[in-house]
Amino acid sequence: MATLDDAARVAAALPEVTEGESRGNRTWSVGGKAFAWERPFSKADIRRFGDETPPEGPILAVRVGDLGEKQAVLAANPDAIFTIPHFDGYAAVLIQLRKVAAAALREAITDGWLACAPAKLADQYLHR
Repeated sequence: MATLDDAARVAAALPEVTEGESRGNRTWSVGGKAFAWERPFSKADIRRFGDETPPEGPILAVRVGDLGEKQAVLAANPDAIFTIPHFDGYAAVLIQLRKVAAAALREAITDGWLACAPAKLADQYLHR
C-alpha cells in the first residue's frame, strides 16, 4: 500500500522535479510539464461509475509516453492501474495507491517523468 507521500518521495528523487499545487491537489513537474498529480474523482467521474463503486483513493494520475504505452501499462497491472472515460484519448493512467506495489509505483512515476522530461535531461538520466 502506497501513499501520496511515497509518490512524492519517488518523484522528488528524479532530476529537476518541482512539486506544486493545482486546484488544491499536489502535482509534480519536470521542464514545466506535469508528469504526476493527485487526481480525486469529480462528481461527474463518480456519476460515470453508475452502480459500480469507484476505486478508493488516494488516486494518482501519471503521464505515459503514448496511447500504446497506456494500454500496455493498464494490461500489466489491472488491479491497481486503471483509466476512466475522462482520460479517453489522453496519454495518462490512474493509480489506486492503496493497491499498487512499490516497484510498480516507482516504475510508473519514472516512466511519466521520462515522457515529460526534456530530451537531453531524459537521456542523461538513462545513461547515468
